Amino acid sequence: MLHDRLAYEEGGGLVEPDIRAVAFDMDGLMLNTEHLYQQAGDRLLEPFGKRYHDRLRREMMGLPAPQALRRMIELEGLSVDWQELKQRSDRLMLELISQRVEPMPGLLEILERLDQLRLPRGVATSSDLLLAEPGLAGAGVLHRVDFVLTADQVARGKPHPDIYWEAAARLGVEPHCMLVLEDSQHGVAAGVASGAVVVAVPGEHSRDHDFSGAYLVASSLSDPRLLALLNDSALEVG
Repeated sequence: MLHDRLAYEEGGGLVEPDIRAVAFDMDGLMLNTEHLYQQAGDRLLEPFGKRYHDRLRREMMGLPAPQALRRMIELEGLSVDWQELKQRSDRLMLELISQRVEPMPGLLEILERLDQLRLPRGVATSSDLLLAEPGLAGAGVLHRVDFVLTADQVARGKPHPDIYWEAAARLGVEPHCMLVLEDSQHGVAAGVASGAVVVAVPGEHSRDHDFSGAYLVASSLSDPRLLALLNDSALEVG
């Protein structure tokens, strides 16, 4: 949903969001890992004579590994358990991340803006620490977030809201005062269900996703409307 004037409707009036902290998704939002998952998916499915096609990517994107890999097994009719697939996938992704991970366009700019505004921030990802910390470190941004929260640290993964409720608790704010930045349908659904202010930042693989409930669909992390939302909220807090 696009807004020329960023504001919520409440009781028939318009209320500006009060952003006091930010929670980032990681894959495809902070890091350029979606095309790495494409490569890993193709290599993972090659022994079965299959490819990591668009429908499969859409079904898996944003889900925690157990659910995502079970979905792969179901859709492709694979005779293997998800734990074995995860071991193979982790090995492939660690290899790719060590060589090719980079920050997404606008990430360094928005982190700099958060530093200037002194807003706390954390990562809330469907990945696990085995991949999340090396990826963030490889892109040079691990030290620039206050924590890394992963799917295995909450009861239910995305699209359930649990990870964003926990992120808000760690950031010390109510969910409605937290900005969630997401690039996938499942992630946006989780943020919206948590009660956070959600901005969708779709990438190449998620431009056709359903971002219902998103406050704004941004062109990138450096979208002027997103930066204005942070600036305006910081001025209100100040």
